[in-house]
Amino acid sequence: MTPQAVRARDLVTPADVVDVFVYVVVLNLAAEYLPQVITETFTLSLVTAVLLKLVLEVVLLVKNRVKVRFKAATTIVGKVGAGLLLWAVLVGSKFVVLELIALLFGDSVRLGGFFAVTGLILVLLLARAGVRRLLHEPSED
Repeated sequence: MTPQAVRARDLVTPADVVDVFVYVVVLNLAAEYLPQVITETFTLSLVTAVLLKLVLEVVLLVKNRVKVRFKAATTIVGKVGAGLLLWAVLVGSKFVVLELIALLFGDSVRLGGFFAVTGLILVLLLARAGVRRLLHEPSED
């Protein structure tokens, strides 16, 4: 086994694969029931799900770093600054998702506007958490 194969295996966990499958299901259900969400083919929805997984992981990483900064802030200015930064990350990430989808897929994939993509991302995260909880093996105490 090559060192690159080992690194690739370490980068993609079974939980990541399950997340992408959950995202595909949610995305296709949204495309079926919400007219503003469009994905022309299953392949495009799968690629979109992978893109959403990557973007959401980066956003969660940045959000967690900002939360640490918020908790570490000792002054009002620091707390307000970190709070504004957190707000900017959460709001700005929706625009990043919309622009990336538009740039990569054109009119073949649309996730609606800001509020539609915000709702979609919330449902994606809730579905991911639900499936992870469902598949989590109880610890033996």
